[in-house]
Amino acid sequence: MKIKTVTLLNPGNMGATVGAAVNGARVLWVSSGRSGESRQRALKAGLVEAETLADAVRESDAVLSVCPPHAAEEVAHGVAGMGFAGLYVDANAVSRATAERVGEVVGKAGATFVDGGIIGPPVTKPGRTRLYLSGAGAGGVAELFSGSMLDARVIEGEPGAASALKMTYAAWTKGSDALILAIRALAAREGVDEALMGEWARSQPSLGPKSERAASVAAPKGWRYVGEMEEIAASFGAAGLPTGFHEAAADLYRRLAPFKDRADPGPEVNEVLDAL
Repeated sequence: MKIKTVTLLNPGNMGATVGAAVNGARVLWVSSGRSGESRQRALKAGLVEAETLADAVRESDAVLSVCPPHAAEEVAHGVAGMGFAGLYVDANAVSRATAERVGEVVGKAGATFVDGGIIGPPVTKPGRTRLYLSGAGAGGVAELFSGSMLDARVIEGEPGAASALKMTYAAWTKGSDALILAIRALAAREGVDEALMGEWARSQPSLGPKSERAASVAAPKGWRYVGEMEEIAASFGAAGLPTGFHEAAADLYRRLAPFKDRADPGPEVNEVLDAL
């Protein structure tokens, strides 16, 4: 089946750039209930406005969900409630178990479920962002991004494999940012931060710059990572592994809410340590 029209839910910072990367298909976005910022992102990405979800789904061969992890199942229920029977792509940062529940919801409505996981920043340059896909129909979805700045890759395995890859990758990248900020906060509280930085410079020279980067780059985005850390913790738990690492990371990112979307320059590390 050739995909001629795609509904993107929703044009956030990541989603809008993914929608803009679609080649050879019209991409709709749903304007009802969305903010002025969403409208601006959609316009910049060249997306076509549909007033309601029902309007968009009625015209679409595929639905692409790119939303915060906590909303993934709600979005799926909304689309399934419209009787959508095309391709449903969940590209959210969720655990395999959550992805499988999403697949059950849309599958009962007649849709073909494709599991996705995005690794990298919003799509602004070639070679930096990958969309991993698994399940029947993954190849057709990957073709939508052929020749674009988004590198879409099909991996082996049932739906859930792409989400599992995303969980394991982000468990380190975002989990280690949370850990290093917590370590710096502890050192500051104990009055040994300067000594720690000196020792790192001698024996672990990559850690000082990593902590500075985590403060300036990760802290403003930390509010978005809370749900992702909880999904990663659930993934660890389902595998019989300790969940505490990423439950703690979720708590730490929750504490960084005051820095939400802080524009360049990002916060100084001492501001972040004080907040923690």
